[in-house]
Amino acid sequence: MSNNPSPMTPSDLLPLYQTLRQEANKVIVGLEEPFELLVVALLSGGHVLLEGVPGTAKTLMAKTLAHLIEAKFSRIQFTPDLMPSDITGTEVIREDKSTGVRDLAFIPGPIFASVILADEINRTPPKTQAA
Repeated sequence: MSNNPSPMTPSDLLPLYQTLRQEANKVIVGLEEPFELLVVALLSGGHVLLEGVPGTAKTLMAKTLAHLIEAKFSRIQFTPDLMPSDITGTEVIREDKSTGVRDLAFIPGPIFASVILADEINRTPPKTQAA
């Protein structure tokens, strides 16, 4: 038995895409093309820049796609006071109360998700954007 799944062909993807789109249409109405482009970006390992006025379902589309593919979703609200560690995570000292032993524990930030919504990235300082 092989651990590697057989490669998918474009014809294999069509029924999966149709199911995704059908389920997304239950939540998002009238945004078929942007949703299709999100799926294309997902399959190609790319990134997407969604621009639009407030209230046009940009966040909802990203959340819905993450939910449909059972992926972890994370939203980062970029603000002028956001620090790089707020995105990447940080290490904290933990102490075992019973033994008194201390160690470092990494607490991952929101960047460790499969689908990330970086909201208003232009509002944060260049130092944080570089993180």
